[in-house]
Amino acid sequence: MDRPGKIVCVGRNYLEHAKELGNDVPSEPLLFLKPPSSVIDAGVAIELPPDAGRVDFEGEVGVVIGKRLRKASAAEGAAAVRGIVAANDVSARDWQKNDGQWARAKGSDTFLPLGDESRAPFDLAALTVVTRLNGVEKQRASSAEMAFSIPSLLAYISKYITLEPGDLVLTGTPAGVCPLSPGDVVEVEIVGHSRVSSPVVSGQS
Repeated sequence: MDRPGKIVCVGRNYLEHAKELGNDVPSEPLLFLKPPSSVIDAGVAIELPPDAGRVDFEGEVGVVIGKRLRKASAAEGAAAVRGIVAANDVSARDWQKNDGQWARAKGSDTFLPLGDESRAPFDLAALTVVTRLNGVEKQRASSAEMAFSIPSLLAYISKYITLEPGDLVLTGTPAGVCPLSPGDVVEVEIVGHSRVSSPVVSGQS
């Protein structure tokens, strides 16, 4: 897909993932941003910064916006979905913990592999995200398991941040995140819709 104008992300949107990192699901969606410069295409390497410590994959359903949304209802949010894309929200855990905000931990170069965009599905609650590390399945979940549904997320975001056509919303990752190492290959699939596979290499200092 084309590089998004902006990328709005949702943290801790699956109960089991929140638990595995020692967190609770928030009472309202937890929002953060990733810069467009973090985006890479399928087949391009994820570069692990030498000073980052633990870096995890996070397979996610990416939602591409097709209509401008501002203070929208959930129904309007659902109607504004243009497409679905497989996304890997690569995350440097030590930086995430130590920095107090997530710009570096989530937004470093190569930290957002994206697959090809597919058409919007009829049922946004029937999407399955699967992540494989070196061919071994590590994550599998349905969008029906999200704490906040895709339409409600879009409505919530649009209360504060206007979403424009071409913007991307990342909807959170399920349980099963694991650290990446040089030589790995990580693949995120939205079954029947989109897939992105990325090799992993050591970054330069």
